Amino acid sequence: MPHLPAPPAELVSFLDGLADPHILLDDRYRILAANGAYRRLFGTAGGAGGSVVGRTCHAVSHHASVPCDQAGESCPLAQARASGQCERVLHVHHTAQGEEYVQIELAPVAGAEGTTGFFVEKMVPLPVAAQPVPSAQGLIGRSPAFLKMLGLVARVAPSRAAVLLLGESGTGKELVAHAVHQGSLRARRALVPVDCSSMPEALFESELFGHEKGAFTGAAQARPGLVEAADGGTLFLDEVGDIPLPLQVKLLRLLETGTYRRVGSTELRHADLRVVSATHRNLQHMVAAGHFREDLYYRLSTFPIHLPPLRERQGDTALLARALLERVAPPPRALQLSGAALALLAAQPYPGNVRELRNLLERTALLCDGDSIGAEHVQQALACGLPPLAGAVAQGAVVLPVSVALAGLSRRPLPDDEALRQAVAAHQGSRSALARRLGISERSLYRRLKTLGA
Repeated sequence: MPHLPAPPAELVSFLDGLADPHILLDDRYRILAANGAYRRLFGTAGGAGGSVVGRTCHAVSHHASVPCDQAGESCPLAQARASGQCERVLHVHHTAQGEEYVQIELAPVAGAEGTTGFFVEKMVPLPVAAQPVPSAQGLIGRSPAFLKMLGLVARVAPSRAAVLLLGESGTGKELVAHAVHQGSLRARRALVPVDCSSMPEALFESELFGHEKGAFTGAAQARPGLVEAADGGTLFLDEVGDIPLPLQVKLLRLLETGTYRRVGSTELRHADLRVVSATHRNLQHMVAAGHFREDLYYRLSTFPIHLPPLRERQGDTALLARALLERVAPPPRALQLSGAALALLAAQPYPGNVRELRNLLERTALLCDGDSIGAEHVQQALACGLPPLAGAVAQGAVVLPVSVALAGLSRRPLPDDEALRQAVAAHQGSRSALARRLGISERSLYRRLKTLGA
C-alpha cells in the first residue's frame, strides 16, 4: 500500500460516531479512514476482504480505475478542490445490496496555513422511489440527464417549496410528482392528483374547492373538494397550463394564504398542503400572451425541474425497456429482449417519450408468440398503422426498412404555429393521418391545435 498521510485522530473519531456513511479522503482520491456505517455499506462491494482504507473512492463505489470526472460523471472531490466549498452530487454506487442511488456531500477540511489537506465525504440514501436498474415500479435511469433531474428531486423533496415539473408529454411527470411527495415530510398523507386538462371549466371550481348543498343545479348535498382531500399532503396539478383564467386567481389565493371557500359558501376554510404542478406548455409564453397569470406562474415555479426527453437520456432506453416489458407482459409470461431488438428500440427518436416506448413494447409483446423478442417483432410493431408506400415498388424505388422510414419521419422538426395552421387547412384526411405526416404523436397534435384554437 502506498504511503498515506496520517489523518487527524480527533476527526477520525468524530466520523466514526456518525450514523451516516462517512469517509476521509486525500486529494488523490484515496480513502484515509471510513466509519462503521461506510464499511457496512461498501465492505462487501469494495472487495479486498472488506478493507477500503488505502483504496480510491472511485474504485470502491464505482469499480472504476479513473476518477468520476474522467469517466464522464460529476466528481464532487474535483469540484470541491476547485471551489473550496462543499459540493453535492447524485451518483450510482456499487454497495453490498447492489447498485443504488446515493447522494454525496463532500466538504474540504482546511489544513495548515489554510490549505486543503483532507476531504470529508458523506453518503445519504435517496429519499425517493427510484432504481438505477430495471424495476417494476418507480423511476428508472442512470444517464447524466436523468441523474441531474433526480438530484434536483432529492434536493427539493424534503422542503416545503412549490415544484413545477416541465417537460414533453410522456416524460414521467406524474412519477416524478410521486417521488417528490414520497421524499417529503408529507409522505404519510395523501398525494391528490388534479387533471386540469380534462376537467370542464364549469365544474373546475367545484371539483377543486368543493361545494355546498344547493350551490348549483344538481348539488343535492355538500361535497368536499380535492383541496380538502390533500390537506396535510400534496396537491398535484397536472397540466396546470389548462386551468381557466377566472379560477387562477382563486388558486393563487389558496397558495398565498392557505384559505379557500367552497362553491356556494361564505365560510373561509384552511388547507395545509404542498403544491406540485406539471405542464408540457411554455408558461412564460402564456404569461406574455395573457393566457396565464404572471403572479400565479411565479408562485408555482419556486423550484422548476426540467424532465429530459428520452432522446436525451443516452443509455436509459434498454433499462426502461426491460422494466416496462415486465409491466406490459407480467408473469407467468417471461419475455426477453434480444440484443438486436434493444438496439432497434434505442435507435428510435420517441416523440412520445416513455409513454410511446411503453406502447411500442406492448404492441411488440402481442406480436411475439415465443419467449424472446427479436428485431423482426420490433419492426412489425413499428410498422403497425403506417400507410402503404403506394407505387414505390412498382416504380423500382428503394424501400427503406420500416424502422429507418419511421425514424426519419419522426425526426422532422416540429412545425411552428403558422406552418401547423397551413397544414391543417390543406389536409383532407383524418387527424391521425395528419399527425403521422407531421411526425408527431396524435396527442401532441391535439394539444397543439387546442393551444391554437384550431
